[in-house]
Amino acid sequence: MQALPDLRPHEFHLLKPGRSNYFPLEFIMKTTRSLLMLLVIAATMTSCTGERMLLRKGERILFLGDSITELGMNPNGYVALLREELSARNPEVGIEIIGAGISGNKVTDLEKRLGKDVIERHPTIVVIYIGINDVWHWALANHKGTTKEEFERLLREIVARIQYSGAEVVLCTPSVIGEKSDGTNPQDPLLEEYCAISRKIASDQGIRLCDLRKAFIAYLTAHNRENSEKSVLTTDGVHLNNAGNRLVADEMLRFLGGR
Repeated sequence: MQALPDLRPHEFHLLKPGRSNYFPLEFIMKTTRSLLMLLVIAATMTSCTGERMLLRKGERILFLGDSITELGMNPNGYVALLREELSARNPEVGIEIIGAGISGNKVTDLEKRLGKDVIERHPTIVVIYIGINDVWHWALANHKGTTKEEFERLLREIVARIQYSGAEVVLCTPSVIGEKSDGTNPQDPLLEEYCAISRKIASDQGIRLCDLRKAFIAYLTAHNRENSEKSVLTTDGVHLNNAGNRLVADEMLRFLGGR
């Protein structure tokens, strides 16, 4: 058996491919320890991304949005599911859940009612789930969507005003307009552009992002094998069924004392 070469670290370049060389055991052990440390650091950094909120006594969590959030207050809706889950997990905290969803709302409507429906109710956390109608209404007769420029300007203003009031913000990307899993829903490309705006605002303004769009795509890719337009997570391609409400609640629980 060939003897181990007695090389110092600065001499490792003498080891050439194709030759029967061996690395010293001490070098291998030190390198292994270093790699393990890097893996531990990387895992820690990953686990700290989008960290959970520490819910305090008297927390007031307000859900701001459109008909998806309005319906979410009903039994088995995502807001109702969150109320049940958070109350069960934190019975001593006394969390108050406030619904502020109105059917048909776009970001323009949220901006107009922000003072009365949000700021004056003094929430400590505000979850914003908006963007579907801003895109969807471009395709509906006698409706008008929101331009990308106005969507970004108003959403930035809404987030800033809520932050100025002292509340924390969780911003959600809009989920789906059609459930086809192969990317052929007619408004998929435009919806992605609005989602990119929400992601950028969350990054720029230092708030948590609940990327429902990515969560829905991942779920539909795995479970919508027939490429259906609806009925996997929604009743009509937009509004959530029980499975969709459960998915949204689970995604939001990642921030609000999640599992």
